[in-house]
Amino acid sequence: MYCAYSTSHCVLELPEYHPFPKYKYAGVAEALQSHLEVRPAPAISWETLALAHSQDYLQKLRLEGLSRQESHKVGLPWSQSLLTRALHAAGGTLAATLDALQTGLGFNLAGGTHHAYPDRAEGYCLFNDVAVALAHLRAQGWQGKALIVDLDAHQGNGTAAFFRGDPTVYTLSLHAERNYPLKKEQSDLDVGLDDATGDATYLEALEPALERAFSHQPDLVFFNAGVDVLQNDRFGRLGLSLQGLAERDRRVLEKTQQANLPLVIVMGGGYNRDPQTTIAGHAQTYRLALEVLGRR
Repeated sequence: MYCAYSTSHCVLELPEYHPFPKYKYAGVAEALQSHLEVRPAPAISWETLALAHSQDYLQKLRLEGLSRQESHKVGLPWSQSLLTRALHAAGGTLAATLDALQTGLGFNLAGGTHHAYPDRAEGYCLFNDVAVALAHLRAQGWQGKALIVDLDAHQGNGTAAFFRGDPTVYTLSLHAERNYPLKKEQSDLDVGLDDATGDATYLEALEPALERAFSHQPDLVFFNAGVDVLQNDRFGRLGLSLQGLAERDRRVLEKTQQANLPLVIVMGGGYNRDPQTTIAGHAQTYRLALEVLGRR
């Protein structure tokens, strides 16, 4: 049985009506318990974080935390619980990455924190978990090429900044063009979509983007599988159905299967006005991965 890493053991202190969907981490873990071995995500070490993030930024987080202005930019109030949870979310992605290289599949039921830059936090993201995982692999001597398929509804601006000019990492971001972040970074391939795109137009745009991205012959794939693309999401705007989401995921999974590549799935965003839809969308992604790739 494959395993997945969860931050549901981390208590995040937030005001009662804060829109951050902390409910979903336990909800998705519970929905997948009969399909996967769900383990608590380990905390990442500060030494590993320093392979990707600046020492000044990490020192500030350890000793001072975020100022009120910086917290406003992140969208989350500063607390020790926020830092602790971020350490475990990044640790889950690193553990999932090591699993993927060993078994072909790695699952983090958190992560996808693609707005974090080397030297700052943004958009609910303190650490860029995928960048940290790749930095760890490099430090251990891994010399392969990576593909980051970011299908969260928001552009992976921090990820684009991390890997700009790095020929060993190809970044694809398919996102709502007029959504956050206001200032986009340049990924290797950006596909900006109109609001309320819907299933057919979304999938029509996805197919050539995947063809182009996979043509770079990666050795490892990271999939940021945000479900904020769904109808009725508070922040996503793209308007996909659960069936459209399943087809999106299936196309990524089948491309990965055809190329016989290891895959890491990180959760990404999901802020549906119906909490059960958020949980159902995320759980569907991981179950599909097991269906398509779990029997290789």
